[in-house]
Amino acid sequence: MAQTPDERDRLFATNHKAGRDYEILETYEVGVELKGTEIKSIRLHHVTIDDSFARIDGGQAMLYNMHIGAYAQGGLYNVDPVRPRRLLLHRRQLERIAGMMSRQRLTLVPLRLYEQHGFAKIELAVGKGKRVFEKRDRIREREIDRDLARRVRHDRSSD
Repeated sequence: MAQTPDERDRLFATNHKAGRDYEILETYEVGVELKGTEIKSIRLHHVTIDDSFARIDGGQAMLYNMHIGAYAQGGLYNVDPVRPRRLLLHRRQLERIAGMMSRQRLTLVPLRLYEQHGFAKIELAVGKGKRVFEKRDRIREREIDRDLARRVRHDRSSD
């Protein structure tokens, strides 16, 4: 699915490791509580979410290790770049996620950070960590598919 220029401009960060390291079970669109000049830095794409993760602490979802660089003109209003940030979920969503995480070994992983109607949103995924042999099997399957496609193309061109 191709994105329009407006949709591409609103995407600020993606977590490239998530698809490789986790099997994604469910996704949620959640808001992020920001302070000071953080939204200005995000709009300048001074943000990374590759090493970030979320947890439910004391009935609230918190996002850890999301790095938002300091805003150059922020001065006194800049905050700690890697401070924990509260995620804004509906209570039922929070209870559902907490229930899933208590029964199984699951992780909350942010997939992408974008802006919607002027608000910063995160696509948060409930994922199960892949083990090394699962990653190897996936690579092997992909190589077999590529090889088959290559052979089919070659057979068609020789006809």
